[in-house]
Amino acid sequence: MINPSDQTIEIWGRATSSNVQTVMWAAAELKLEVARFDVGGAFGGTDSEQYRSMNPMGLVPALRDGDLTLFESAAIVRYLGARYGSHDFWPNDIARRAELDQWAEWSKTSLYPVLIKGVFWQLVRTPSAQRDPAMIEQHSQELKSLMTAVTRRLGDDDYLGGAQLCFADILFGHLLYRYFALDIKRAKLPTLRAYYDRLTAREAYKEHVMVDYSDLQVD
Repeated sequence: MINPSDQTIEIWGRATSSNVQTVMWAAAELKLEVARFDVGGAFGGTDSEQYRSMNPMGLVPALRDGDLTLFESAAIVRYLGARYGSHDFWPNDIARRAELDQWAEWSKTSLYPVLIKGVFWQLVRTPSAQRDPAMIEQHSQELKSLMTAVTRRLGDDDYLGGAQLCFADILFGHLLYRYFALDIKRAKLPTLRAYYDRLTAREAYKEHVMVDYSDLQVD
């Protein structure tokens, strides 16, 4: 499918990066034509002058859409939604969009640090001899509280956006693949599990989020 802008969007970043997965999943749900380039991690390239001109932080992802370049995954998802999304994905109503955006922001600022930095990095990216069991336990307990809160928000809805997937689901839902894969004690939340099962049934989620990250495991 050709974008409304009649050009291919470039996304720079390795497939195993959760932040790159966020952007790739959003683009796939919006049926955008995308070319992804492996950068970061074992691929390197983030210190090159070319890449730093797109993302001065030297992190992934970076996006190029015509003359526009962007970094920060959440900002990119919002841009894609605003430019290419339907009303279901990116509501025109400001109040409705703001209500969803608070959960998108919560996912990035409250959930991500606990799940990814507090647990995933400890269990996957840290050598076993250097792991902090007390930290893992503390953040695992915090996750129970955080996931209970978002489960209450979901209620009887299929998605955060209601009957249809929206940008807030992208920023929250991509984290669940790692959440359910990690060997931790999770709160028993059938509603959250059902939500995750709906995500894993989506072809775009399977392709861009359910990516084997075993090469990130240090031991």
